[in-house]
Amino acid sequence: MRILYTASEVTPFAKTGGLADVAGALPAALARLGHEVKVVMPRYAAVNEKRWGLQSRGDSTVRLAGKEYPFTLWAAPLPETPARRGGQVEVLFLSHEGLFGRPELYQEKGKDYPDNLERFAAFSRAVLEIPKRLNWSPDVLHGNDWQTALVFVYRRVFFPADPLYRKTGMLFTIHNLGYPGLFPGSEFPRLGLPSKYFSPDALEFYGKLNLLKAGLMFAGVLNTVSPTYSREIQTPEFGQGLEGVLQARRTDLFGIINGVDYRQWDPAHDPSISQAYDARNLKGKWVCKEALQKECHLPVKDVPLIGMITRLTAQKGMDLVIEVLDELMRLNLQLVILGTGDPAVHQALKQATHRYPEKLSVHLAFDESLSHRIEAGSDLFLMPSRYEPCGLNQLYSLRYGAIPVVRKTGGLADTVVDATPSNLADGMATGFVFEQASSHELLTTIQLALKLFREKDLWYRMMRTGMTADFSWDRSAQEYEKLYRLAVEKATKPDKASLA
Repeated sequence: MRILYTASEVTPFAKTGGLADVAGALPAALARLGHEVKVVMPRYAAVNEKRWGLQSRGDSTVRLAGKEYPFTLWAAPLPETPARRGGQVEVLFLSHEGLFGRPELYQEKGKDYPDNLERFAAFSRAVLEIPKRLNWSPDVLHGNDWQTALVFVYRRVFFPADPLYRKTGMLFTIHNLGYPGLFPGSEFPRLGLPSKYFSPDALEFYGKLNLLKAGLMFAGVLNTVSPTYSREIQTPEFGQGLEGVLQARRTDLFGIINGVDYRQWDPAHDPSISQAYDARNLKGKWVCKEALQKECHLPVKDVPLIGMITRLTAQKGMDLVIEVLDELMRLNLQLVILGTGDPAVHQALKQATHRYPEKLSVHLAFDESLSHRIEAGSDLFLMPSRYEPCGLNQLYSLRYGAIPVVRKTGGLADTVVDATPSNLADGMATGFVFEQASSHELLTTIQLALKLFREKDLWYRMMRTGMTADFSWDRSAQEYEKLYRLAVEKATKPDKASLA
């Protein structure tokens, strides 16, 4: 199949979170299955022409809401997808200096760019001109999150009978419903759409614009990044006000667990860690733990070391951690935390490091290299999220032998097998799972993990079970293949969803 895959960020070119990791890995896995994949993203200021060997593919102008937007199209291969092996993925960059030639992707100094609606509307409109320019008819349009959701509306409105798109299936992936792309309703005219699209059956959401809703309403097939999350978002607790829309489209809604790019996340060949290791030889794990303790100025000793790499927000359960932090510090453990987020959480953690300098190390930053070393050096990895669409760090932790402690939600529930007596006896357990978003359950579960840490044979068995689990993108890509076929099938049927 010919797949046009579009996302607002793609590793290694530009990244703020997990979306970029997915957009950099899934297309490569699809190419390995024999599909022809082109990835489209904005060309941000950080995407250097010489570094990535960008080649110009010419200029084009799109018109939207009475305004013209000149774009330059650039191309480069996705790294590690060589043409000689038949699996090269071409990344296409849409360049517009006024819209994307900025230091960051979506915001600066914690404030969103005020013209984000215009930026990603123009980008989405321009995406649809690429196949026409390349004379390349895609079998599937695959968009991700609110930044690309308008692609599906514009496809229906501006290309309703275009032969290029007549049989093109449309798949929209929701990575996190908590980031819907909300804008004032008064900005609707900037989208260049007929007024009927500002309605409850389209983009209107309690008087505002909801761009993610555009994808939910106009794509043929929908998916989230875990089966549990696909069910959770159909409830008021997790639906962010869109649960009615999602319930109405439940037969078109699926869940596929994100994969791990084991080229980047595998302790057997990770250049960021002190010594390589794998499930057959764990000696390097202890070397990495000692190195992490030294790097984080913690005493080098055999106590359970817990790692956290996360946004420091309530969604990630940081309020639960703060509530029991003093009690945690009274236990025989060490805790290393990496991330940024809520200033109040920053302050609480800074104060705690002064009280517990030999037990707590906090790094208020984004540091990709350090994140690898934390995974490699930790005995346990903590993810107490209130909700978690998929989560990637628990998957990394399994491969690195850092046994996850997670709340039973979203992808965490789908990927971590709880250390119940029966699962331990069967050799299936890979982590520790607690039900409620409560600090008491969090503390109790950590205490259970510390108890089992002393039973070394059982602990190593859990480690090896997790380290040999397969969460590769190759497996997930096969599930996406099925959705692509479904999307193409739906594209040939009468279109009941369109308002065009």
